[in-house]
Amino acid sequence: MNSDFFMSQAQVKMFLDQQPDVPYTALNYLVAEINYGGRVTDDKDVELIKSLLKRYFCPDILRDEYKLSLLDLYYAPKEGTLQQTMDYINTLPLEDDPEIFGLHPNANI
Repeated sequence: MNSDFFMSQAQVKMFLDQQPDVPYTALNYLVAEINYGGRVTDDKDVELIKSLLKRYFCPDILRDEYKLSLLDLYYAPKEGTLQQTMDYINTLPLEDDPEIFGLHPNANI
């Protein structure tokens, strides 16, 4: 739901604005287990959400071109202007490859 996303976005901004260091563990817990996990009833799905978010809420995300998946196309772009970031986003495919979620390519079938 959009409300989960908007709440998570606001909380991440608040944590980043008010903390001297990035609280990666707290952000992962807050977003995965509270904001989204509250809607997920299967404990395996909660573990999956936590696992996926650990790729984003980690110190390595600040490294230029940190890979977000095994595919070379998906990485954290270098710091730059808003236009440069938008240009990178516009190079991404419109349909997500299952491999960016750690799934086998046949997951599209």
